[in-house]
This record gives sequence, C-alpha cells and structure tokens, in this order.
Amino acid sequence: MKAVALTRYLPIDDPASLVDVELETPSPDAHDLLVRVEAVSVNPVDAKVRAPKPQIEAQPKVLGYDAAGVVEAVGDAVTGFNPGDAVYYAGDVTRPGSNAQFQLVDARLAARKPATLDFAEAAALPLTAITAWELLFERMPYAIDGGGNGKSLLVIAGAGGVGSIAIQLAKLAGFTVIATASRAETVAWCRQMGADHVVDHRQPLAPQLQALGFGHVDAALNLADTDRYWDALGELLAPQGHVGLIVEPSGALKIGDPYKAKCIGIHWEMMFARPRFRTADMGEQGRILARVAALVDAGTLRGTLHNTLSPINAAQLREAHRRLESGRTIGKLSLAGW
Repeated sequence: MKAVALTRYLPIDDPASLVDVELETPSPDAHDLLVRVEAVSVNPVDAKVRAPKPQIEAQPKVLGYDAAGVVEAVGDAVTGFNPGDAVYYAGDVTRPGSNAQFQLVDARLAARKPATLDFAEAAALPLTAITAWELLFERMPYAIDGGGNGKSLLVIAGAGGVGSIAIQLAKLAGFTVIATASRAETVAWCRQMGADHVVDHRQPLAPQLQALGFGHVDAALNLADTDRYWDALGELLAPQGHVGLIVEPSGALKIGDPYKAKCIGIHWEMMFARPRFRTADMGEQGRILARVAALVDAGTLRGTLHNTLSPINAAQLREAHRRLESGRTIGKLSLAGW
C-alpha cells in the first residue's frame, strides 16, 4: 500500500522530512477495523511528533491522527461495524497513523461518518471534536444540555481547529462565547462558527472584555499558549471559575493565587489519553463521534474544513505541515484521495 512516512526528524522544508513509501497492508486484530483511508487532516500534534530531533527510526513511521474512510475488514471481537461502512476517527498516537491507504484502528474509537459530509469534511472533525467535547463536558463541569446557560466562556484561538468546534459546542450548551482572533478573516470565521463576541488576542484582553460588559468570565479555554495567557486568565476568571488547557507549558506554572484564592478549577485535556492508556472507558470516544455525527447531520453543528489539498502524498503533506507551522491556518486543512 502507499503511505507517507519518516525515518528521520527533520525541518519540513527538507524533502526527506516526509517521504512516499510502499508498506505491507496490515491485518486486523480482534478489536480492529481495517479502513481504506479516503481523506486525512493535519493537526498540531502531527508537526509536534515530526519536529526535528536526533532520533532515527529503524522502520518508516507513519503519522496522521484524523481520517475518514471505508471499512475493508473487521476483527473477530468487533460489533456494530461491517465492511463497506463509512467511518471517521482520530485513532491512537501509539499506533501507525492515517497517512496510508489502509489503517488499523480500534473499533471503539471510531464511528460512522456524518452522512451529510464528504470524506475530506469528515476527516477534519474527529481529533478536534473529541478534544473540545472531552474538555468542556467531561474534564470541566458542564453539560451539553444547558450547562452553560447564563455563563460566559472565553475561547483563546477561536479560529483554530479546536476553537472552531469548541465555539459551536459551547453555544449548544448555552454559553455566551467570546473568542479571540486578530485578522479580519479569522474574526469573520469565529463569528461564522457562532461566537457572540470577538476580541483581539494581540491586545490586552481585560479592557476589551470590560468594554463588552464582562468584568470577569466564568470559564476559559486556552487553546494556544498556556504560558502567555496564564497570569491574564488568573485575573479574568471569576471566583470558582474554570480554565481548560491543551498545550504543554514551556515552564513551571504558578498555580497559587489568584487561582488558589478564587478556587479556580484547572483542567487538562489530552484526547490520546484513553487509547494510549487503554482506559476502561476508551469506547467513549466512539460514542462522542457518533453524537457529533448526529448533530452535524441534524444541522446543529457545522463542519470546520477550510482548505483541502489533493492527492495524499509526501509533497502535499509537507505543504500541509508548512501551513500548519505558519500559525496562520483557519479551521482545518484536509487531504483527500490517493
């Protein structure tokens, strides 16, 4: 089968950073689906795993943590899926990734793709939707059905992949959503996703929020830079508020006052935790994706795909990584077709 892989960890402008390879088509174990991959999307984790380091892989390493495709075969223990089913999933960072014509994924991590989306649109959703859902509705103490009623939520990096779906889920839960963006096109995108207000993250946040009538916010999602906004969020969050985090800090964080004084809840989200540690509830990710698909097909949630490249090959994936590393992508970027 065709695949895109690496053996060395190099800058993305190096043609050897991602290369086209031929690999054996894998066979499913008991809980696996063998999926014929039709589309993939890129996420910051792809660039983070691929980032330059001295390590060398003895065998080609396939990246990719979002996919949509068609089930080719199922393992003996699989229920609920059959060959021919169209599925979508984010997979497992400890296993070979989706940048291949065929991939094995634990069936408990997958769901049938939204019927109203094509493969590229569907591939843009899984990792970010699971991240936002788990953070808002499992790590933080809110429910999707009215849990945000009467509350305000600040979403830092609202036009990013996670921000684009987090805005929508938060609105569905009843929050008043304030997103951050700094360019005309990203401001427009945040409003398109449903943000009630948009403020400029290049400027101090407190005066902008005060001008909108928010002395404090009840909750915040820092989806961009944990260190940069840490002190500001400590001041902006209301007593007994909550902050959700997804980006590893570069240094130690001071978690005393004002966080301690205000009893602010600090919540980490890593969507690969369940599959990586084989938690008893790892099947919850498949259920989340099934719920998201139903909401998309009902017209309650919208897709977050902004651009598509084709075909799926090393040159196009290097271009996708370059765009991702520029920090200027909007929503999600997918690749479709071999």
